[in-house]
Amino acid sequence: MRKVWIEAALNGAWSRKLQPGIPDTIEAIIAEGIACASAGATIVHIHAYDGGGPQTEDWQVYARIIEGIRNEVDIPIYPSYPAFTTSDPDADIADPTVRFAHIEELAARGLIDFTLVDPGSVNFTHTKTTSDASPAGTYMNPESHVRYALDLTKRYGLHPDFAIYEPGFTRAGASLARAAGCKAPIYRLMFCEGVAVGFPPRPYALAAYAALQEEVAPAAPWMIAAVNADIRPLIGATVARGGHIRVGLEDAPLGTRSTNLELVEEAVRMVREAGAEPATPAEMRQALAALG
Repeated sequence: MRKVWIEAALNGAWSRKLQPGIPDTIEAIIAEGIACASAGATIVHIHAYDGGGPQTEDWQVYARIIEGIRNEVDIPIYPSYPAFTTSDPDADIADPTVRFAHIEELAARGLIDFTLVDPGSVNFTHTKTTSDASPAGTYMNPESHVRYALDLTKRYGLHPDFAIYEPGFTRAGASLARAAGCKAPIYRLMFCEGVAVGFPPRPYALAAYAALQEEVAPAAPWMIAAVNADIRPLIGATVARGGHIRVGLEDAPLGTRSTNLELVEEAVRMVREAGAEPATPAEMRQALAALG
């Protein structure tokens, strides 16, 4: 029976104002990570919070969360990294050595299996924008940052996890990963509502992404994910096409009432209904090791 990875993205950068159910303390993130892993999640993705305030990139906070989860269950966990945008430009993170410093600290300590790399830049234009609205910000990932992150990834023998917001990100990511000589990337296909980025979660969009994936990186694993969108209608077709699944309150429509645990349990059920079985972390690691 085919094994499908289920990633649980627990919180994101939304804050409780936009997504009220997210865990935003160290203790809550640890508890939800353990619960989701126990329910069938294969991977956990986190943004770090300490005490319910704004998210932090402090590697020590990330380490406390990762170690707290792994003290109970052995599951791959990987962090986020700070967004560099035109609407909120931070001079410090314009320097990739600063932007990815916490990832280097975590990698050096053997705490992460993947690095997060977004291989391109994009305008976060709202789908319902108006003529008098302020211009949306541009999420910036200059190629110099992508190359820096991939070099870091190679140095620590990790796999890069690509967020594919636009089809061109797949092509660029594949080219840059080959140039860097790093391990096989994981391609996370982002379906968006609310922002006019890439594709909405529609069958034609999944077909287009899957066709491009087959052309430029046919052996690499890929999964579907979302920005403020419902990807559940695509889960069956994704399993049939050989893809994997990401769910969680980071990805779900804003204001979702379900918990992370409920979203993972639902994904487990839908994967089984599609004729597959959720992969264990050990099975996922074995599959990645086979790719090199």
